[in-house]
Amino acid sequence: MSNETKRDVFEDLVEELADAYIALDGEGIGEELTNEDKQAYLKDYDNALPDALPVIPKEVGDILRSAHGQDNLLGVLETAKYGYKVSETLAWIIANQNAFATAWVLGVWRVKETGEIVKLEAEHG
Repeated sequence: MSNETKRDVFEDLVEELADAYIALDGEGIGEELTNEDKQAYLKDYDNALPDALPVIPKEVGDILRSAHGQDNLLGVLETAKYGYKVSETLAWIIANQNAFATAWVLGVWRVKETGEIVKLEAEHG
């Protein structure tokens, strides 16, 4: 899986089609999009990340990363809710359970502070 989103792949295709159209319109010589090109775009699209990645704070991502291989999602949410130590990070998890769960299931998220995309597979692979 790449760090491209579905939108990135779509924009690449639109740009290539626009370039082909400009070449046809301006020069009369355009490059046709081959079947190989089409298949490559479809493959890139299938492998691309969703556009709407969950955005979570770095500290929350650190918890997700460390707990992912050792615990299950319910265990992490229970710890956040009933744990002995209340923190701003755990409070964020409880207040944003859907975003946390989505990041957990996808194994990928965007860091709120930096915009960086983090993938679990890259760290465990």
